[in-house]
Amino acid sequence: MACLVAMETAHPDLQYPIGRAPARPETPLTPAERAAYIEQIAALPAQLTAAARQAGGVRLEQPYRPGGWTGRQVIHHVADVHLNFYLRYRLALTEDNPTIKPFDLNAWAELPDVAATPVTVSLALLEALHTRWVTLLWHLTEEQWQRTFYHPAYDITYTLDQALVQYSWHGRHHLAHVELLSREG
Repeated sequence: MACLVAMETAHPDLQYPIGRAPARPETPLTPAERAAYIEQIAALPAQLTAAARQAGGVRLEQPYRPGGWTGRQVIHHVADVHLNFYLRYRLALTEDNPTIKPFDLNAWAELPDVAATPVTVSLALLEALHTRWVTLLWHLTEEQWQRTFYHPAYDITYTLDQALVQYSWHGRHHLAHVELLSREG
């Protein structure tokens, strides 16, 4: 996933507290496997909100690891990236193997709205976004799960099944970063 590139450091236990992103599955997921990943995506907004509350405002202004983003940046990043993830699904469902647009995650994390916008705005955005995204996911057919998009930065074509595995990991990965902040102090 794009976040792996943006967050490289010599602190792998803090950088990847739940481990690195899983390998892309080579075969279609079963309905039960899909359901588990969809439930992870569905649960993320409430979990991230709870972790942010637990960490508190002061800790969210601190990096979760040396050289890492602040909790604030992580929360806004999740909202930004999950918007893109949702749009990738919609593009793949309506176009033939669309090429998605990569973006500079670190540059986005430094934009002025990240510092000026309360994290509650991105948490509310995630709640609404995930409601739409999860509704879409629950209604896909077996054929639709095998539709694809192309990621030019990695020169990889993803099926929507493969993206589901990666994107559910992405949310849990950053949830763990915010949870690290609530354990400090």
